[in-house]
Amino acid sequence: MMNSTEQQAIFDTWLREHAAILHHVANGFATGADRHDLMQELMLAVWRAVPAFRAASTPSTFIFRVTHNAALTWKRAERSYRRRIDSFQELQVPEHHVEADSAASTDALELLYGAIRSLDPLDRSLVLLQLDGVSYAQIAEIHGLSESNVGVRLNRLKHKLTATLQEKTS
Repeated sequence: MMNSTEQQAIFDTWLREHAAILHHVANGFATGADRHDLMQELMLAVWRAVPAFRAASTPSTFIFRVTHNAALTWKRAERSYRRRIDSFQELQVPEHHVEADSAASTDALELLYGAIRSLDPLDRSLVLLQLDGVSYAQIAEIHGLSESNVGVRLNRLKHKLTATLQEKTS
């Protein structure tokens, strides 16, 4: 059994060494103020998962799995929340959603993240993992897919993202 001091030490080390993973996931799944909220959720998920780490994989693979699963759960909960809120709004009330990939955005990175956010959550996770340099084998392990399935999906997603970005920049 791990005590809280050990848990805190591991958590601190992981955040120092792998903070970029959490930032990439937060940027890939959320926009605006939601990024901060999701980042908090991701850190909490990693904190809670520390005692479950058994070194069967590398810490980074474990953190990828924990953060991507947490982000997928967060996204489902957000979608459900938005549907409930929308059902109570008057029809005359305008939407409060701001598209991250609007025409006003000229920043290439934001355009890329906007295109990634338009993907289905699992596809979004696959792309973010590949952008982080995670191997097909690790991605397959994180999501319970075969390596060949990961390769095929990523190839299709690259074409889809390329087309989306070309549309937005032309």
